[in-house]
Amino acid sequence: MAHRIAVLVLDHFAPLDLGVPGQVFWSAESPTGEKLYEVVTCSPGRRPVRCSAGYAVLPDHDLDVLDTADTVLVPGIHAGRPMKDGTVPGPVRDALQGRDRVMSICTGAFVLAAAGLLDGRPATTHWRDATRFATLFPQVKLDPSVLFIDDGDVLTSAGVAAGLDLCLHVIRRDHGSEVANRAARRCVMPPWRDGGQAQYIERPLPDPVDAGTAATRAWMLDRLDTPLDLATLAEHARMSVRTFTRRFREETGMSPARWLAGQRVQHARHLLETTDLGVEEVARRAGFGTTVSLRQHLHAAVGVAPLAYRHTFRRTPL
Repeated sequence: MAHRIAVLVLDHFAPLDLGVPGQVFWSAESPTGEKLYEVVTCSPGRRPVRCSAGYAVLPDHDLDVLDTADTVLVPGIHAGRPMKDGTVPGPVRDALQGRDRVMSICTGAFVLAAAGLLDGRPATTHWRDATRFATLFPQVKLDPSVLFIDDGDVLTSAGVAAGLDLCLHVIRRDHGSEVANRAARRCVMPPWRDGGQAQYIERPLPDPVDAGTAATRAWMLDRLDTPLDLATLAEHARMSVRTFTRRFREETGMSPARWLAGQRVQHARHLLETTDLGVEEVARRAGFGTTVSLRQHLHAAVGVAPLAYRHTFRRTPL
């Protein structure tokens, strides 16, 4: 039976945020072609809701459909307009309580926070709205530097296109990397993006003459199993170490070492999910060298040891 996702649409919703879950989750299929998710839309009283682009949509359901949903998703709303004072209408607040899993895209996090779902929890939202969010909801552990945050039963994403990243992450969490990768290919997007939201925060553009570290990043991905020090990377990019480090951070939002460690963790996760390789061999191929190093990095990233991760995320054909 398909996992039902109910999208709660409010006035002034962001058009892309509404379209993303329907497209991405619709693209998730089992190896035999069965759809793994059903996406339905609802609004308070099943009323038409208007978006920022000047048109309205008529959801198929009222809030009662949330009782049949496995996951509830709230799209972004421009400028957080329904809760300028940090509140949402009582029916919306009540409807979001007690759900098995709740997600938000972009400024949809304002709705979750106003409903009290983010109190004391980590969350993110669009970087441009981060200051206002922190003022309205000081009890939330806001991190505006990331693309999304998975806190178990509550997940939030950064601005606009980060909703794609979050939806793919949920597919990967539910069904493994192979299903998520197929969905990403169907949507013509990468299975995951490098760096965090920090790379999109407004800053002076780098000088195009020496800005490019993309070729070196691609070169690094082909050599995850080999030692890569900063001097070697800078030499490949034909830059000084100082310039390379600065440009790399400007383009990815993080240091070369942190970015490389993240890529190695992703590769190790993929190997644990899709192969029968021993943990020692996974550590070697991912570039960690030892099982101890792999265990430390994987635990820091996802909170579990390699064998526990394999047990949880290794999927058999449906």
